[in-house]
Amino acid sequence: MKKTFCLCVILLILANISFAQVSLIGELTREATLQPGEKFEGEITLKNRGETPWEVTVYKNDYLFYADGTIIYGEPGEAARTNAGWLSLSPNALTILPDETASIFYTLQVPDDQDLSGTYWSIIMIEPTSETGPQVLEDKEHKLKIGIQTRVRYAVQIITNIGDAGAPEINFLDKKLIHQDGKRILQLDVENSGERWLSPAVRVELYDDSGNRMARSESKKKRIYPECSVRYDVDLTEVPPGDYRALVVLDNGDEHVFGAQYDLRIQ
Repeated sequence: MKKTFCLCVILLILANISFAQVSLIGELTREATLQPGEKFEGEITLKNRGETPWEVTVYKNDYLFYADGTIIYGEPGEAARTNAGWLSLSPNALTILPDETASIFYTLQVPDDQDLSGTYWSIIMIEPTSETGPQVLEDKEHKLKIGIQTRVRYAVQIITNIGDAGAPEINFLDKKLIHQDGKRILQLDVENSGERWLSPAVRVELYDDSGNRMARSESKKKRIYPECSVRYDVDLTEVPPGDYRALVVLDNGDEHVFGAQYDLRIQ
């Protein structure tokens, strides 16, 4: 009986979810190349596409992510390469009327510190919240219905590149051949061990003992901030069983290309 009651409540809640109608206009990534002591000003535009006013709160977070899927939205200013302390926002809260647009202004003031070099970043969190909270209603048959409202957050990444950092560096952390959803996947964990953010795509080429290329597969680009890591999934489902030499190439789309070689047995 208890299970049935819980299921009914869940169904009633799902039937009455209210989704935010505030949308962000423009890119979710804002990048500026500055020198120590310089300032940059930007604007984020929001639009209320709904029929009721929406309140919006604005705040900052640090942002780190790792190959195992861990994402950390840390307190602003804690991460080693955060620029949250350089960032000021106005306003921190606003109300957007139906079918109207509103702006959030941000100023990025880089400290006058000549030791600064490389990429620094944080995120601006924009959270629309309805003017009314959860509702308890009764239908015509006087049965209790519960309504909830979701919070849809936008995370705008604010990236600052300073000076001419040293050569970008990539660290190949781990490799693993797995079977997933009927496919054979090569998982590659990669860390950015340099000072500047990268956005490489990965390419895997397989060669037999005679040096003949037997397969070639690619994965999409992924952004990697310094001290962060990502996991690439490369589909090798169509590769026949055998022993191969795998050439792994990470191409950043510029002069920076990174490579590694592995012995790979496909069964």
